This record gives sequence, structure tokens and C-alpha cells, in this order.
Amino acid sequence: MAKSLIRDISLAPAGRLKIDWVRQHMPVLNIIREQFEQEQPFKGIRIAVCIHLEAKTAYLAEVLKAGGAEVSISGSNPLSTQDDVAAALVQSGINVYSWYNATDAEYKDHLLHLIDDQPDIVIDDGGDVVHLLHTERTERAAKILGGCEETTTGVLRLRALEKQGKLKFPMIAVNDAYCKYLFDNRYGTGESVWSGIMRTTNLITAGKTVVVAGYGWCGKGVAMRAKGLGAKVIVTEVDPVKAIEAYMDGFQPMNSLEAARLGDIFITVTGCKDVFTGRHYELMKDGAILCNAGHFDVEVNKPDLVAMATSRRIVRKDIEEFTLKDGRKLYLLAEGRLVNLAAGDGHPAEIMDMSFALQALSARYILEQAKNLTNKVYVVPKEIDHRVATLKLNSLGVHIDTLTAEQEAYINSWNHAT
Repeated sequence: MAKSLIRDISLAPAGRLKIDWVRQHMPVLNIIREQFEQEQPFKGIRIAVCIHLEAKTAYLAEVLKAGGAEVSISGSNPLSTQDDVAAALVQSGINVYSWYNATDAEYKDHLLHLIDDQPDIVIDDGGDVVHLLHTERTERAAKILGGCEETTTGVLRLRALEKQGKLKFPMIAVNDAYCKYLFDNRYGTGESVWSGIMRTTNLITAGKTVVVAGYGWCGKGVAMRAKGLGAKVIVTEVDPVKAIEAYMDGFQPMNSLEAARLGDIFITVTGCKDVFTGRHYELMKDGAILCNAGHFDVEVNKPDLVAMATSRRIVRKDIEEFTLKDGRKLYLLAEGRLVNLAAGDGHPAEIMDMSFALQALSARYILEQAKNLTNKVYVVPKEIDHRVATLKLNSLGVHIDTLTAEQEAYINSWNHAT
């Protein structure tokens, strides 16, 4: 307990109930845990985990510990840490540096404590830990065998480091695995974003005009769920190919300034900054709702909103009202941070089962292949992706075909008989 920085250890029983609940719904990770317990692949290895600290992440940490690792964990967002879950992890023997609603200084201090535990492997979400290892804690980087990155934003930061020749250790882009982005980004984000919006606002979605900024895999999931809830969906994009895809998927691609006049609910999922700014706020309807599902709180420009407002107040938990000079009111959810985590419980357990199985197996891959890896960004090996998919199918009671030897030879040959 002395090493950890948490709010209240007495909250642990409630956190344990949450962790035990998600464990029942994460069959893939349960199978991996059994294997780790038998083989102890991480014995003597320190692993630092920086992912949204809620029950599903906590269970990943416990699976790594079951494999012999000494695990330290912090949250990757000041508003997504659940204090009862953090307390439960401390009681299970994991070093925890995180609490809900941390200030910027506290959040950074938590990450520095995580790094100062001198990890051999890093599992990051958004790239903040890796950033500190390349700036303020460079002396700790030499010990690191490698790491894994959970999100699109984090992978973009890693590729920028690699391109500049500055990446100090190998990283696996877990986000880019099929079993991650096809399911976590699309179905997980789609469902958890709307869960967060609906539980926060208690408003109906059917009949409203929803503007989804960004049509990557996360944007596709958000738009698809909005359509299923009965909304009219507009998509804003900077990529013409994705805009055509949105059009053919039944949505209306549009310039963001045009969309600003029409939307009732605006959701950003781009990974970029200043997606909606003052010039958009000037055009928005009275009562428009703004929220973000990208990793950092820079997509909805809050400083512009503050500057334009004559008054602001909290009108409901996780809803801030900004009254503009002409009397219009705009509403920002969860301070512009990740609405599905800052105002919700994140992705469903069954979805994170696959994503965190990828993390656990990728961490083991780094350990086993460290001598063969260079300082670059790697894709998740195909065999890991397929193993997670197979385990998931098995847990669902689904069995699929396999190719015969003759079929394998046929599809790998160029000289087919006519």
C-alpha cells in the first residue's frame, strides 16, 4: 500500500465486485490467464500499464500478474479512473498510481511514479508514458525491452517518433490488429459512446441530427449506432475516400461548417485537434450538445467555447452549459474528454476481452523476441491475431472450416490448371 497513490483503500470491496463481474465475461483472457499461471512467462519482469483504469483494465493487470509479472498501473485519462477499482488492485498486490479527477500535475506525477518503478515492458494508451520516456525520463528507457500501444492516437505518435529516428525501443501497434480495430474501435466505441451520451443526458436520440466528425473505424461504429437509434447522421471528413464510404454506407458527408448549422449532437472521433471551434459554435443551434470520443480533449476546442460564453455552469453531472452572447446555449459533455469513459464505463467487457488478450500475448511476444526486435513500430503478428479470434469463436460455441492441404497448395500457386 505504501507505494501506491490512490484515493481510498476502503473502496476496495466495491471495486472487487466490478472486476469479478467483467472476469465472468472475458473468456479469452481467462484462457490466457490459465496458461500464464502454469508457465509463468513474466517471472522477474516488471510491466507498467497505462490504460483507462476501470474494471476490464484491472483484470488485464491481474492476468499479467498471474503470469509472474510485477505490475504497476496508472490511468490514461484523469476522468476515467474508478477509485474503487484502483483500491481493489492495491489489495491484489499491484502498484497503483491513479485517482479520479486528477489535476494535470497529479496525472503527470502518477505517470512518473509508474515509470520510476523501472518497467521492462510498457503497455500504453495514447502515448503519454512513451512520451515521458523520450523526454523527462530518458534514463529509464534503456531498460525497456519494448511495449504495446492501445489506441489510434498513440500509434500515430509512435510512427512520428519512428519516422524521426527517435524511437528508443520497439513498440507493437496493438490498435492496428484486426481483432482490435474491427471490433473494439467499431463495435466497442459505437456502443460505449452512445451509452455514455444517453446515461449523461437522458435524452432521446431518435429523430435528432447527429454529426460524426471522422469516419475511421471508431467513427463508423458511432455513426452505425446513431442510425440504429433512429438518428439522421451527417459525417464530416478530410479524406475523400472515407467520405465516399460514408455516403455509400447511407450517411451524408458534409463540410463541418454546413453541418454545424444542422446538428443536434456533435461527436468527434478524429484524433486531431480543433475539429469544432469558435467558427462552428457561432452557427450551432440553441441546445446543441458537443462531445468527444477521441483520446485527447483537444478535438472540441474548449478555450473558444469559454471565450465566447457570457456564463457557464454545471447543469447535470458531466454536462456543462455555455451561454453565448445571443442567448444560445451549447452543452459540453465530460469536459470534452472521452465521453464513453469519462461519462461511462467504457467498452463492453466482451469487446475488451479481445483487445486485452492481444495486449497480453503481444507483451509475451516482446519478452520472447526482444533480441530480434529493433526500435520501430511493429504490427501484431498474424498468429496472435488469429489465436485471439479462434479463442473468441470457441467461447461462442462457433466452429469454422479449415483449408485442406490441396486447397492450401491451390491458393498459394500461380500455375492453376485451365
